[in-house]
Amino acid sequence: MRYLVATDSVHTTAAACDYLDGRLDGPGADTVTVLTVSAGGARDAGDAANVARARLAGRATLETETRDGDPAEAILEAVDDLDADVLVLGPRSGAPGSDTELGSTARTVLARASVPAVVVPLERLDPDGVE
Repeated sequence: MRYLVATDSVHTTAAACDYLDGRLDGPGADTVTVLTVSAGGARDAGDAANVARARLAGRATLETETRDGDPAEAILEAVDDLDADVLVLGPRSGAPGSDTELGSTARTVLARASVPAVVVPLERLDPDGVE
């Protein structure tokens, strides 16, 4: 199985790893690609990829990719380019202080995704990073 994890924060990546925890059959059986999109905002994309490396080491073949441009378009293109079987994403920006509603990127991606898409829950963080 090939999973595409679209993330812009360590919080989204951690939630995606929690979701994948019981679903991975191991390296060679599953591939997880962690996608970050730099569009004036992926504030901790490198850290987000590192969370996946730490949490999924030995559990799947792990790849990372960074793309530029509109996040929704980049995610949808990556789904097709990488032949993803399942897309995993957060409901909104994982940044502290984010609104609790489904974000515009998630709405666009869900409306147009060509594969099953899983939206992982994020806990609400206040602007100081406190739950």
